[in-house]
Amino acid sequence: MAQADAVAPLKQYRYYDFITATFVTVLLCSNLIGPAKVCEIGGFTFGAGILFFPISYLFGDILTEVYGYARARRVVWTGFGALAFASLMSVVVLRLPPAPSYTGQAALESVFGITPRIVAASLLAFWAGEFANSFALAKMKVRTQGRRLWERAIGSTAVGAAVDSGIFYPVALLGVLPTRVVLSVMVTNYVLKVLWEVLMLPVTYRVVNALKRAENEDYFDRRTDFTPFSLRAD
Repeated sequence: MAQADAVAPLKQYRYYDFITATFVTVLLCSNLIGPAKVCEIGGFTFGAGILFFPISYLFGDILTEVYGYARARRVVWTGFGALAFASLMSVVVLRLPPAPSYTGQAALESVFGITPRIVAASLLAFWAGEFANSFALAKMKVRTQGRRLWERAIGSTAVGAAVDSGIFYPVALLGVLPTRVVLSVMVTNYVLKVLWEVLMLPVTYRVVNALKRAENEDYFDRRTDFTPFSLRAD
């Protein structure tokens, strides 16, 4: 019997796990604390989570740019699983009957009392938006032969944020808030997400260039299977 060809081990990276952990932390905090609150400052209406959620797109860009779509896909699924578990835990903890002496139930419900509708909207919007962002960046990188990082960073965020906002706000808030308010928040948050990416470009360049040198990696997705329904890292 002929001996089977040896399978080359996956390349190991120094900072991939750290970036994954940071991505998941930002995702959990911005989705569990911020999305249900609508703010207004200087006449602009926006969801509170917008102040921090775009950081997840920044890390999504960095992951895809340095490590490739397949590695970024694993991180997206990790974030999805963490967000799903955190949402389930919130529901279970809040529904457990509090002890007669416990006085913090109302405070917990005001912060973590997310409805199943908002949970579903968050999960679906995150999943679709992050994969759209990563797919767009990977394709643009190949098309531009790795040049003009600013173009694909902004362009991919514009695509991903459009998908995310276009799903989350109608699914989560239509019928709860007036349609005019929902549309206003959706458009404002979309613009702010893209603006965040523009403002963070100097940081993106610094982090991407430093990681490429440290990891000795600059991945191009020329033969990648872009299905989102996989955990393969190659």
